[in-house]
Parts: sequence; structure tokens; C-alpha cells
Amino acid sequence: MTRLLRFFPLAAALLATASVQAAPVPSQMIERPAAKLQWLDKVTARTSTFTMKVGETKAMSSLRITLRACRENPPIETPESAAFLEVTEIKPGEQAEPVFSGWMFASSPALSAMENPIYDVWVLGCEQQ
Repeated sequence: MTRLLRFFPLAAALLATASVQAAPVPSQMIERPAAKLQWLDKVTARTSTFTMKVGETKAMSSLRITLRACRENPPIETPESAAFLEVTEIKPGEQAEPVFSGWMFASSPALSAMENPIYDVWVLGCEQQ
């Protein structure tokens, strides 16, 4: 194949471009002021969908969810939203314990998921609010 690419420089350039392109990292994405999240209590099967502004903290049962950033791909890219969340669990009689801090991606919730036996939190997308 290497010999063929020497004779077809345009094909070589296209192959090189295709193999190098990757999904944008959060720093290359567009900042948004809010995010739409979903929360699940695995014991009761209760879910809630809610919108949070960047910098806001929301209490969901024993969890405290803080949204630090929400970014999405530019319109010309593949749709993707990413939110930076900090999640703390507060159990009665115990100190608050951080359970998650990092980027969550709407298209791949399992890529960076919060590990908790009772609750799940995931990103649905960014909002323009």
C-alpha cells in the first residue's frame, strides 16, 4: 500500500487527514451557560431531568451535584456535549464524600461515569439559557 500512496499523493493526503482527525477535546468546544442532566435512583427507579446553570449546585436525595462547565461541539462537527461535574454524597451522620469529579460526555455516558451503587447521573446536553 505504501508504494501505491507514492503514486497517488491526493489519496495519501486524504488518508492521513482521515486518520488524524479525532473528536474535539473540551477546550476546543463552545462554552454554554447551562446543562441538562438526568438523575436516577436505582432503588426506587425514580428519575428526574433538570437543567442547571454553570456554578450552580443542586441537591438530589443525598447527592450534591455542581456543574462547573458545559461545552458542545461547533455546529460543523459531530454533535457532542460535555459537562464538568463535581458530585458529593452526604450520608446522615457522616462527612460529605466526593463520588465524582470530571467530564461526562452526552454521547458516551459510560466513558466517564459516576460509580455509585444507588444513583446515576448523566449529561443529556448543553443549554443556551
